Amino acid sequence: MSLLQRFNLAGSVAIVTGSSRGIGRAIALAYADAGADVVCSARSLADVEAVAQAVRSRGRRALALSCDVTDSEQRIALVRNACEHMGRITHLVNNAGGGGPNDPLQMTPQAFEQVMSFNVTAAYALTQLCVPLMREAGGGNIVNITSVAARYAQRHFSAYGSAKAALTHLTRLLAQEFAPQIRVNAVSPGPILTDALAGVMPAAMRDTMQANTPLKCLGTPEDIAAAALYLACPASAWVTGKVIEVDGGADSTVWPG
Repeated sequence: MSLLQRFNLAGSVAIVTGSSRGIGRAIALAYADAGADVVCSARSLADVEAVAQAVRSRGRRALALSCDVTDSEQRIALVRNACEHMGRITHLVNNAGGGGPNDPLQMTPQAFEQVMSFNVTAAYALTQLCVPLMREAGGGNIVNITSVAARYAQRHFSAYGSAKAALTHLTRLLAQEFAPQIRVNAVSPGPILTDALAGVMPAAMRDTMQANTPLKCLGTPEDIAAAALYLACPASAWVTGKVIEVDGGADSTVWPG
C-alpha cells in the first residue's frame, strides 16, 4: 500500500455528530472525499440534509438524521437507524458539543451538569453504543473533538474547560479499553473562524487573537477536518489514545480578557 493509499476510507461508514455546519460539516465532507459513507447528524434536520446532499455529490452514500445528543432515546435511534440504513458502523466522530463563558458563583450545579452532559456524557454514551457494532464490523475508529480550553487555565471557562478536559482524558482511557480492535483519539482545536463566529466577532478581538497566535491567523474548519481524517485513516494505524493539538502553535490562551 502506497502512502497516499493509507489515507483512503473506502468501505467505511462514519457517524459524525454536530455535522450541520462548521467543524462537523468539514469532517463529514473530508471523510466523504476519502471514500467513506457518512451519517450526518445534528439537531436541525434541514441543515444536516444539506450536508448529506454534499456528501452524495461526492459519490458517497449519506444519511441525514436529526439528533440531540443529550437525549438518550435520540442517541439510540441515531445509531440504530445508521446501522439499519448503512449496514454497519466503522467510524464515530463525537463533534457535537460546546459551551460559553460562565461565572462559577452564578452558574447552578444543574447548568454545570448540562455542559458536562453535552460534551462528555453524550460522547461516552455514543461510544458505548457504537463499539459493539464496530467489533462486529471487524474494527473501528473513534475521534473526539475536544478543545484547547481543556488545558488553558483562564477565567470564565470553568464549566466548558472542565468538560473538554474530561473528554480529553476519557479519550486516553477508552483507547486502553478498546485496543487493539478500536482506536480512540482526539483533535484539540484552537480558535477556529467558522462562518457563525466570523459574523459576530468584533474586528479588534480577531486582531488580538491573531496577534497572540504564533502562525498569525485563526484556524479554519478544514484544518481540524484534516487532522480528524488522519486519525481515521490507516495512515494513523499505530496511533491511539492521543490528542492532536491544532491551534496555530499557541501554548497559552489567545482569548483576550
